[in-house]
Order: sequence, then structure tokens, then C-alpha cells
Amino acid sequence: MNYDEFYRRSIDQPELFWAEQARLIHWDTPPQQILDQSHPPFRRWFVGGTTNLCYNAVDRHLAERADQLALVAISTETGITREFSYRQLHGEVNTFAAVLQSLGVGKGDRVVIYLPNIAEAVFAMLACARIGAIHSVVFGGFAAHNLALRIDDAQPKLLIAADAGMRGGKVIPYKPLVDAALNEASAPPPHVLMINRGLAPSLSYQAGRDIDYAPLHQAHLGREVPVTWLESNEPSYLLYTSGTTGKPKGVQRDVGGYAVAMALSIRHVFDIAPGQVMFSTSDVGWAVGHSYNVYGPLIGGATSLLYEGLPTQPDPGIWWRLCERYRVRTMFSSPTAIRVLKKQDESWLRQADLSRLKWLFLAGEPLDEPTAQWITDALGVPVIDNYWQTETGWPAITLMPGLDLKTVKFGSPGLPAPGYRMKVIDESHGREVPAGVKGVLVFEPPLPPGCLTTVWGDDARYIRSYFSHFKELLYSSLDWAIRDEDGYTFILGRTDDVINVAGHRLGTREIEESVASHPAVAEAAVIGMRDELKGQVPIVFATLKQDAGDGTGAVAKAMQQRVVDQLGGVAKPSRIYVVNTLPKTRSGKLLRRSLQALAEQRDPGDLSTLDDPAALDDIRRALERGPDQGS
Repeated sequence: MNYDEFYRRSIDQPELFWAEQARLIHWDTPPQQILDQSHPPFRRWFVGGTTNLCYNAVDRHLAERADQLALVAISTETGITREFSYRQLHGEVNTFAAVLQSLGVGKGDRVVIYLPNIAEAVFAMLACARIGAIHSVVFGGFAAHNLALRIDDAQPKLLIAADAGMRGGKVIPYKPLVDAALNEASAPPPHVLMINRGLAPSLSYQAGRDIDYAPLHQAHLGREVPVTWLESNEPSYLLYTSGTTGKPKGVQRDVGGYAVAMALSIRHVFDIAPGQVMFSTSDVGWAVGHSYNVYGPLIGGATSLLYEGLPTQPDPGIWWRLCERYRVRTMFSSPTAIRVLKKQDESWLRQADLSRLKWLFLAGEPLDEPTAQWITDALGVPVIDNYWQTETGWPAITLMPGLDLKTVKFGSPGLPAPGYRMKVIDESHGREVPAGVKGVLVFEPPLPPGCLTTVWGDDARYIRSYFSHFKELLYSSLDWAIRDEDGYTFILGRTDDVINVAGHRLGTREIEESVASHPAVAEAAVIGMRDELKGQVPIVFATLKQDAGDGTGAVAKAMQQRVVDQLGGVAKPSRIYVVNTLPKTRSGKLLRRSLQALAEQRDPGDLSTLDDPAALDDIRRALERGPDQGS
């Protein structure tokens, strides 16, 4: 079946289509009703069916592939690689589940997981799923205040944490952050289960609260814990995303719908069959980490590589050597990571045998055309952009090489994934706009399986946040987009990332794309800065490739001219700053609001998600010395 027929059936005959896809997973009790949409915008998929994410990810594979590699946990920070077959993974998950039960965790209880990319993070997630507990993974190293907010919202029975993580050879102690968060939280859990990696020697435990995992692991080794079967629409996990009010939103995922979405997408989007290998470079604390480090590959019977470390250490060839060593078929990373590698010597790519690598998927932020072209040429394999959100849980717009590979168009993530009824509409009157006209990307309910079911504990906020922006009941992505004549979508940036220059509305994404088209530019971030005459003017911060050549002044001038040539004089950057690095979150997203605040001499705000604090110092120095081009 080709993409067009597959997608059309998902839209025209959704219940028949999803009933067929439901056969990709194991049900203890078959669904009694495929779709209940009697209370829009809420919907329930596979009503009455009972299943379990852990069983689908681990147990059901034991008969055919018990000795196949299931998980490879690689840390270039510690130099340790750990490999687990499906049989070994089953044993570790059962032991962890027994430990959880010994601490009073059961069905419906929340468990906050605060771990780096280590095997125990996967064991903990699957163990929660096994016994029907609801896990909420918080990115390891998140600031104490942010952790406290998530604890208070989830009200967990248990917090699982590591003594420390590592990044770039630097130890990042977690325990002091945990202690500070629990002191601040109004609903702290009674116990903290500590995974001691031996990275923080001065670790101190609070008697009665903090418990070392190692003795409990030894005590429960070999235990088998029965699977808890859950109705399809019961919650499986919470994943917090930023809220406009400052209070994070707990994106709530179901069980059955998510399992089916993972089974479909791992096969038809990522083209992974049982026994093949997927390497996702994400952190387990992010949506991609949940779906394509853990649940997707394992539900598909594949091998998943979990990586702790930087893409450039011990050298910029490490990812490609891992692809060679484990015969990776599909790799999933971010545009930011590729732009980091783009600054390095291309010879690192050519030193590894990548003949088994068939696809590179990129997501997390818009993929600029110059970066897409560079990595495509360097790897010699199709590079597939795909668009999704924490809320969707899996790609909403993508190409599907597992069915048939449509034409790759640089700058576009492609076409809508099955079940996503997508439109681009005018923000003022809500009507669909023609091809080539910018509008807001929206999805018509019902949202397909795998998407969020609500905001944890707050149905009203779910409606207010996602379905209240237009007269018609539509899920707003809050992203600008354009669709071309072939139906391909081009994402132009957030609807709040708009610069209003003398009445002209300019998307930061459009200017960034233009700047990044200069061959010496590695990466660019554009912000709007207040201006008494024009309201706002564009400001550019850019990093250059190592072999940039002509000098920063000449390159900055050429960047400015490119914007004028491609977008017109109204888009001309007022100032261009060439910097060593740009401030990003740990998931690779540019902190444009912090850049804007620094440029306007304001407080940059909450920097708990900042990956490298030195990046802000670099920006401050650039602002103090003055622009490389402009007034």
C-alpha cells in the first residue's frame, strides 16, 4: 500500500483503519469500540480493550527473540557500554518492578524519574508500565524549582534519581537538586530511590526517605512480577511541557492508543522491522526519548541505542562509529546536533562504514535547507525532517519510507501522518488559506491515537490551551506554516516568534533560513528588538564554520546582504553578532526569548533548561563589544 492510499483510509475510514493497526500490538482483551468521540475535543481510542506497554515492549518478544539485543546503553562520559538482550531486559524490568512494589507503588500511582540516559531510566519506565504506575520523566539536571513544580503537580509516591549525570566530562550532581526540590515542594514523595553511579562521592542520604537501589536490586533479583492489564484509555505517563502561565502542563498519554501509534510509526515512518537497529540521540526526558529511545523500537522488536554524551566527544566521529559498530539502519537526531557536526571536519563522516545506514530523521525544531543539504551530501542517504510536538507523541508531518518514500523537499517535514486531519488557516477569520499563503497549522479533532488525551488533572486547561483559539473546534499547533501545491508543509516558526517591522510581520524562521544559506554560517538565531521608529527590528546572532575564511566582518556583511536579496529591505537585520555558541535548551532548542532579553538589557528569565551557561556569557561579551555588522 502506498502513502496516498494509507493516509486517505485513515481519514475517510478511521475506525476501520485503526482497527487494522490495532492488530500490530497484543491485547489481553480486544477493544469493544474503536473510537468514542461523543465528548469533543476529548476522544477515546480502542475502548474496552486491555493491554500493557511493558508487555508489548518486552514480554511478547521472548518467544522469538529472547537473545537478540534489545537495549545498548552507551556512555562516552564514563566510557561504559552495557548491552541487554530481550531476556536480560525482561529480568531487569521485573526486578525493578518488584522494587517499586516493595516501596508501595501500585496501579495509578505516579513515579517521577530524574535520571540521565542510563539503562536504569529505561528499566524504571518499563517497570512502571508493567505494574500500571504512571511515570513522569523529568530531564536529569533540571533546576530544583522546575523539578518541585512537577512534583507538586504529579504528587508522586516515589522519586527515582541518580547521584549525578555527566556532560562534556563534567560531573553534574543531581542529589543536591533533588534535596532542594523536595524542600520546596508542598507534596514531596515519602521515598527517593537512588541510583548510585559512583560519580558523587560525598553523597548523603536522608534517613527514612532516601533508599539505595543496589541492595534492593540484589534482594529482588530473579523475581517475576505479573503484568497489570490496563484499559486502553487509562493514563500511561505524564510528560511536562512549558506553559504560558509559568505552571508546566502535564501532557497525559494513554496506553492502547500510544502503543498502536508506536507500532505503526516504527514500522511505516522509521522503516524499522524486528531485529533491526535504531539510534535515537535524544534524552529519555524528552518526547522523542520516550517514543523512539524506549517504547517505539522495543514495541517493534528492534534494538535501541541509548547514548549519554556529546556528539563531538571523544571526537566528532563517535556517532558514525556507533552506527558502523551496531549496523544502525535508522538514526534519529536533531537539526541542532547536525549543525554542531557541520562545524567539524567532514572527514569524520567518511571514516566510518555507513553502508547499513538507510535513513536519518531529524526533528525538534525546523530544519534549515543549508544544513539539510550538507548532511544529505555528506551521508549519501535520505534526510527526513519530521514535525511533531510533545503533545502529539509521534510525528504529525513526515515522509513515510516504510510505505514509500515521497520526494524529499528541503525545508519541509513533508505530508500529514495517518490520522492527522491538517489544515493551514487564517489567524483572524479561521478559514483555510490557499497554497503558498502563510497561516496557523491546526488539526481537526479527533486527534489520532498517541496524542495527548488531556492535561493532567485539568481538562479545562486542555481545552483552553489547545482548542480555544478559533471559533471552530480545532487543535492549534501555535506554529506558522505554508503548504505548497503538492500538499507539503513548511513550518515557519511559532506564532509568537513574529517580528513586526513597521507593520510588516516577519517570521524569525524566514530570516534565519536566509542567513543560514551563507556557506560560512553554521547556525543562526533571529530575534526582534524594540525600536522607537519601526516597533521592532531583526537582530541576528550567528555561529560560523571552522573554515569560515573571509573574517567575521565580511561574512556578517554578506549575511545582511543575503537577507536583503532574498526577503527584501524590510527584513534587513539591524545588527549581526558573530558568536562562538548560541544558548539552547538541553533538547537543542534555541532560547530566543533569553537572547531578546539580553539584547534589550532585561532579565533573561528562567534558565533552568540552558544546556551551557557559558553561551550566555558569550552573548553578553558580543553585545558589549558591538555588532560585527550594522549600527
